Order: sequence, then C-alpha cells, then structure tokens
Amino acid sequence: MSVDLSTYYLGMKLKNPLAVAACAPLTGSVEMLRRLEDAGAAMAVLPSLFEEQIEHEETEFNRLFEYQAESFAESLTHFPVLQEYNTGPRDYIRHIEAAKQAVSMPIIGSLNGASPGGWIRYAKMIEEAGADALELNIYFVPTAAETTAADVEQRYIELVASVRQSVALPLAVKIGPNFTSLPNVAQHLVAAGADALVLFNRYVEADIDLETLQMKPDLVLSNRHEARGPIRWIAILRDQLQVSLAATSGVHRMQGAIKLLLAGADVTMMASILLMEGPDRIRTMLAEMTTWLEENEYDSVEQLKGSMSRGNCPDAGALERANYMKALTSYTVETPGP
Repeated sequence: MSVDLSTYYLGMKLKNPLAVAACAPLTGSVEMLRRLEDAGAAMAVLPSLFEEQIEHEETEFNRLFEYQAESFAESLTHFPVLQEYNTGPRDYIRHIEAAKQAVSMPIIGSLNGASPGGWIRYAKMIEEAGADALELNIYFVPTAAETTAADVEQRYIELVASVRQSVALPLAVKIGPNFTSLPNVAQHLVAAGADALVLFNRYVEADIDLETLQMKPDLVLSNRHEARGPIRWIAILRDQLQVSLAATSGVHRMQGAIKLLLAGADVTMMASILLMEGPDRIRTMLAEMTTWLEENEYDSVEQLKGSMSRGNCPDAGALERANYMKALTSYTVETPGP
C-alpha cells in the first residue's frame, strides 16, 4: 500500500506538503516554475509585489502624464485619468497569467507592504489575473518609541481586514515571530479574515559597511536550525485556531519537514535550500519522506499532521519555559577528536 502524501492548504488539495516560498530567482521565472513542478513541488508562491514598487510605478506614470499634458494640449485626450488607468506593475500580472498557463500546481500571488493604501486595488488585480490564492507578506518595522505594541498589532489587523473585504481569494498572512503574544495576534488575524498563517517571515537585516560607513541590506540564507521557531509556534497554535498553517524558514531536510508536519503544519515552504542545491532537492526529500512514513507505519501525511501539537505532545513543557533549565543543564561540549 503506497503512502498518501497529499495535504490540504487554503482549502486546496495539494499532492504533497512541499511548496516553494516567494523567491524571485525561483518563482519569478516560468521556466524555473516548470522545473520545480517537475521535481515534485506541490505549490508555488510568486515573488512579492512590493509597496515601493507600486509607488515607484505610479510616480513614474504621474511624471509621464504631467509631461505630456504640459507639452501637448491634445494629449489630454490620449491619457485617461490616473484613477481609471491600470498603473500597477503590469509585468507581475502577466507573470501570474503566464505561470497559470505553464504549470498545473496552484500559484499564489504575494503582496509585501505595511499599509492598506493600494493593496485593495492590487489584490483585486491579482485575483482577476487568475492566482489561486493571495499571501500578504507584511513587513513593518516600528522605529518610534511612541508606537505601542497594540498600535503595531492593529496595523496588521486592519491591513488584513481591508484586503479580506476586497477579494474572495483564499488569504494567507505571512508574519514574523516578534509579537508580545503571538497566539493573541494570530487569533485576531484569523478573525480579520486570514485563511492561513505562514510562519515565519525572514526579514532582511541591515548591516554596516565599514568602508563606506553606510547601512546596507545583507541577505543571509536560512539554515536548518531556524525551523525550530516554526516548530514551537505551530505546535502551540495548531489546536487553538481553525486555520491553515504553513511553515517556512529552515526547511532544508526531510527530517525538518516531518517535524513541522508533526507539530501541525499543513504545508512546508522552501527557498534557501533550493537556491543552494536546485529543484532536485524536492524530489530527494519526497522520496525520503515516503520512506520515513512507510518505516514508521503511517498511511498518510494527514495521519501524521498535528500528532505532536501542544495538545497532543506528551511533554508540552518542552514548548514552554518549563524545559529551559533542562536544555541548559543537559548541554555538553563536544571534545574535539584527535
């Protein structure tokens, strides 16, 4: 009897729990999307459409409009008013359409920003282009001391609610782990309309260039140990929320994917390991996952999912502070070999 690797995410049945996270070198190319699907990927999230990208394109269009209007009076008849013109990143919409024609796996659109603004309009455009779902990749770094935790959380909630009211697409929300009470924020996001939570966003951190003495972004690929954060929080959230859960950050090996599924993830998303090793890594992990499930007498991924969530875990203290001292006192320094 063969193992059933299928899983459900955002109401969609996926052939397996290995998906590709938003990543321009991977999901920004139709040819790469074909290769990823051939290797076994069950779903792909397209690179995010960024707030700055939207603002830049609208600014450039405004400049063109004003220049033409001042140069030729009759040009006003050739340019529709801005509100009625599709000033969004048209290439992104074309990429969604091309991706849907090229592959059969679900294609998820992605918006990255921090304010409601034009998100309603662009969410609708992504829906009309044929995306199977929409992922909100929320990125907001509070810098003012007067900004409270409640202010930040409310900003997230209002953004989700505004997009939810504008589209019928299944809606996933990708967030970071830095909330005072993550379960409470997650609960409010679900109430605002999130159909799935994606844990966790990996923010690009700033570094200092010692030669130029300037701040510069420094993108560092994930490592497999970063999966521990999603393991903990997915296990905690699994039994408290009626929502799909996706794990991302640190999904490099079959073992990590299995652990995340045991914690309660419905799907695991990869990017860094695929950048390092290529699409064939998916094929290898699927084969290893099948073998592991068979050896451990699981009939399906569905049987596995959530069996070690906080509510089902025999030692829930390992997810909380109770195991903190045990972890510290049990650590031993490895003696180097000869």
